[in-house]
Amino acid sequence: MSNTHKLYAITHSLYSGRARSYLIKQQIPFQELSTGHESFKAEVLPKGKLATIPTLVTPEGEVIRDGAAIIEHFEAANGRPNRPTGPRQQVISALFDVIGTDGLLRPAMHYRWNFPEDNLEFVRYHFLHSQRDMPEREEKTEAMMNRMRHAGMFFGVNDETREVVEALYLEYLEALNAHFEQYPYLLGWRPSIGDYGLLAPMYAHLGRDPHPARLMQQRATRVYRWVERMNRADQDVPEYFNAGTDFLADDEIPDTLVAVLKVLAEDFMPETLAAAAHINTWLDENQPEAGSAAVGRLAQAVGTAEFSLRGATINALAQPHRFYLLQRVQDTYAALADDEKAEVDSLLAECGMTPILTATLSRRISRADNLEVWD
Repeated sequence: MSNTHKLYAITHSLYSGRARSYLIKQQIPFQELSTGHESFKAEVLPKGKLATIPTLVTPEGEVIRDGAAIIEHFEAANGRPNRPTGPRQQVISALFDVIGTDGLLRPAMHYRWNFPEDNLEFVRYHFLHSQRDMPEREEKTEAMMNRMRHAGMFFGVNDETREVVEALYLEYLEALNAHFEQYPYLLGWRPSIGDYGLLAPMYAHLGRDPHPARLMQQRATRVYRWVERMNRADQDVPEYFNAGTDFLADDEIPDTLVAVLKVLAEDFMPETLAAAAHINTWLDENQPEAGSAAVGRLAQAVGTAEFSLRGATINALAQPHRFYLLQRVQDTYAALADDEKAEVDSLLAECGMTPILTATLSRRISRADNLEVWD
């Protein structure tokens, strides 16, 4: 039997970039296929349950849908090589995974869809070639693009909020660039789970689409190099003349990374707290059955949450998936010894991230049969 996995993904897909990078870095043999292949609909979708990407098919025929689940599959089987051993680094790595996959969707969608003069033909090419070559290919492409463009509005970018969204993104980009001047990865000399999560928006949307890619290349060259580095199987650190090989020693969190988290907290924390309050109200009113879908097309619509950001009012989708991943941060913290918790408490307070430990839903979300479901 071949040891090659099949990754159903799309080049311009935010979440696909996270799983693809992991497979590349871990040197796991894989063949990438588009969801336009007939095999996806006929063989994969019945087991994957939702037509989402990325979806992995193992050499044994097991189907694993969703990037977080794909990475967890390999991490659990291989001794968690991308998880640091120190408590502070463990929490920060898990936190960046959430921030990347859910906390940066606003700038990712904005910089893809609101600069059509630069991006449109590039994006259209990729949407077109993710469709099977059939007579209705062009029509389906336009419909899919319009659907995604409309969905992007639900993340809270409009004429009133655009300025603050762009200002915060540029501040974050500057801070992240300063960090990568010192280290090639978030926590030192090798990628962590947090690197893969953060790559999700920073590659396919912000590091490939023409307008934001040019912005990144011109204003944050070191961030752009990290994006390249995360798609290379080797360490790829020739510009660091005293490179190490491991996570930073003594559970260190560099000041440069604290500075990045401080910028991110300004947006991430108010949105997370507003979403938690909104979803908890929704849970109380709707009482979804245990085992029912909590995330994706099969789930009930939860609605939007409102919060303030630098004087602007933002309404954005309240996403249970954020809290599914945030549970991992909270569970990691809960398993620590008291003295370790104190160290994490001090770090999160310095970053402005303390509320992540108590921003919980009244119902946990677990995973069953390739779906995220309410407990």
